[in-house]
Amino acid sequence: MTANILKIALLTLIFLSFSEVTHGQNGKVTVDQDAVITKLLEYKKDVKTVDLYKIQLDFGSRSEAEALKSKFLNEFSEWPAEMVYETPNYKVWVGNFSTRLEADIALMKIKKSFTKAMVFEPKKEK
Repeated sequence: MTANILKIALLTLIFLSFSEVTHGQNGKVTVDQDAVITKLLEYKKDVKTVDLYKIQLDFGSRSEAEALKSKFLNEFSEWPAEMVYETPNYKVWVGNFSTRLEADIALMKIKKSFTKAMVFEPKKEK
């Protein structure tokens, strides 16, 4: 019986001594990501599945809306602009802002050139 206890104690001592010496692998992971993935993530932000805020510059006839959109894109290239038709007017919408605060900050800059601009939350498509 003492021989068994001695063997168990000896084996335990051996295992404990090896566990102190050996360590897990330490490493550094570097992700080499294609630039296209970053662009895809930006496009994903534009998807209409989340609550977004936009800025409406103005509305009117098609030619007025095209001129307004062109003027906007010449002055502000950091936000996307689109022309939307809602009977009977064409509207120029700007940006995809994830928060109301972000939209309000942009509105302050845009209002200097486009006084009728306003922030709104477009209806979600079902």
